[in-house]
Amino acid sequence: MPSRFRRKVRKLRGSRTYGWGRVAQHRGSGQRGGFGKAGGHKHKWSKTVVEDTDYFDKKGFRPHRVISQPKTINLGEMSRILKDVGKKGEGAEKNVKINVTDFGYEKVLGRGKIDKPIIVEATSFSKTAKEKIEAAKGKAIVIQD
Repeated sequence: MPSRFRRKVRKLRGSRTYGWGRVAQHRGSGQRGGFGKAGGHKHKWSKTVVEDTDYFDKKGFRPHRVISQPKTINLGEMSRILKDVGKKGEGAEKNVKINVTDFGYEKVLGRGKIDKPIIVEATSFSKTAKEKIEAAKGKAIVIQD
């Protein structure tokens, strides 16, 4: 027996509604659920998920800038580093030399007080930090990466 005769349609021939309930159901445009992509975020969601997965995604080139902030330390916090350097035996010298990049910092800021003459090496300094270090008879040395 050919497969075309085994279909459900053959069984329903002559049944007036072909298994769609009342007369004229499944006949008009209301069966479609809207034109085009209407209902893609509502009642046709499963079709969207299967067939058009990227329809609701953000796509295209969206440039953005990543601005990295340097890790900073204030002059007031340098006392903690001075204690660490003093433990290593370098504190006996008149001018203690500190490279803040060894401690994970890049920039020195001017908040706080400094009373000892120290030589500070960093990638960059703020204006007030440089002035305070030089006022305490120290040196601010800019190192290049």
